[in-house]
Amino acid sequence: MEKKSFTFAEIKLKLVNYCVYQDRCHAEVEQKMKEFLLIEEAKEEIMLYLLKENYLNEERFTRSYIRGKFYIKHWGKNKIKINLKQKQVPEKLINTCFDEIDESDYEKTIKKIYEDYYSKQAGLKEYQRKSKTIKYLMSKGFEYEKINDIFD
Repeated sequence: MEKKSFTFAEIKLKLVNYCVYQDRCHAEVEQKMKEFLLIEEAKEEIMLYLLKENYLNEERFTRSYIRGKFYIKHWGKNKIKINLKQKQVPEKLINTCFDEIDESDYEKTIKKIYEDYYSKQAGLKEYQRKSKTIKYLMSKGFEYEKINDIFD
């Protein structure tokens, strides 16, 4: 397959559109830039432009990522944190942005997922149902201590 070559202005516009479509982190934009085989100076200039014009904002990305993964996908904080670290978002930023999740919503979500999953575990002994449900919640990224606090 032949690679199409673009001018600097076209690449810049493509990356602006890439960032406008959805919030992105720095790592995603850098990965996208690799597709265009840019020299280092061009990459730096585009990154500075995207940051200066607020197309690229790591905090905004982190906050919307946390909201989306919790309120839509019902992920726990551990799973969200791991996925953000894979996207090379600094841990300090991740921790400050967790205020996007309301603590009472977090507890309600744990209770709801627990009850839904627990009720589906038919034909098992009580302790098996409970341990399977706790394992499931942990796989969704919820903290063991939080799960225990809610059900003690």
